[in-house]
Amino acid sequence: MLTNNDIARRLRYLFDFDDKAMLGLLQSGGKTLSRPQLLSLLRREGEPEYLPCDDATLEALLDGFIRYRRGARDNELPPPPRRERLNNNLILRKLRIALSLDEDAMLRVFQLSGLPLSRSELSALFRRPEHVNYRPCGDQALRNFLTGLEEYLASQEAHAKLAGAAPKT
Repeated sequence: MLTNNDIARRLRYLFDFDDKAMLGLLQSGGKTLSRPQLLSLLRREGEPEYLPCDDATLEALLDGFIRYRRGARDNELPPPPRRERLNNNLILRKLRIALSLDEDAMLRVFQLSGLPLSRSELSALFRRPEHVNYRPCGDQALRNFLTGLEEYLASQEAHAKLAGAAPKT
């Protein structure tokens, strides 16, 4: 089972965030934690001082990540906490927003993870739960997305380096 702690830990390592950056993301998302609390959230279940990451904390981290990647709007306040449970579909949506991934990029990430999706399957993950074509995003799909995202970002970085190092004509 994919836990909120797993997602927070994967984001930290995927984007190489240090403790200060993680605390800044959380604060930007409306949640203030101490460094020891953060370190406890990043521990694995069963390790000493493990602290489960609740939905509000993960959502604050994701909202802070969106602000970090896309910039904050003028006079923007952190959003109020959700009344419903944070689910994998909402986590996937927030990651898509933060990284400005279009449909083709999302499909590529899933392809790289070994879980190819069709356009309609991807679209179903972003529909409202009451929609007839809504599809819940399972733990394995989100885990695969995070795995594919690592490879996708590495290839994007490689392309950017190659473009920057291209000989001038």
